[in-house]
Amino acid sequence: MVTKSMKIKSDILFSTVDLMARWASAKSMWPLSCGLSCCAIEMMHAAASRIDLDRFGCLFRSSPKQADLMIIAGTVTKKMLPQLLNLYDQMLSPKYVIAMGSCAICGGLYAESESVVSNIQDFLRIDASVKGCPPAPEKLAEAILLLQKRIIENSHNDQSTSSSPCSP
Repeated sequence: MVTKSMKIKSDILFSTVDLMARWASAKSMWPLSCGLSCCAIEMMHAAASRIDLDRFGCLFRSSPKQADLMIIAGTVTKKMLPQLLNLYDQMLSPKYVIAMGSCAICGGLYAESESVVSNIQDFLRIDASVKGCPPAPEKLAEAILLLQKRIIENSHNDQSTSSSPCSP
């Protein structure tokens, strides 16, 4: 027999304000579109209907003042780096970065070029990386889910990229 007091107890959720704020922050990440080269097509594919990043609370923004996640998709050149850092500085805090593709992580095919940034980790803290050339759109969704999990667990302050993101 279910009494009224039992019903009330089953509807109560105990949590902390901090945990609820972290959950809300993780489930409403707004990425800034930084499609710098061919990996941007894969990022667009991840946002399209088949994978649909909107299901995970990711609504792409074109203004850094509205974004809290930067997805660096493609080759970062030394000429583009100051603008990229400027966009990063304008983002809301806390801010997160996902490096997408071999070129964004470690220079990729162009690592030997003098105009390409060979290691973006020297300039920005990378919270998650999506390896591959081209990276699979599904892997971007996995990286976003992993980042959301880390935000909820409050372990995003760790250097969360793999020890050797450029290894095969």
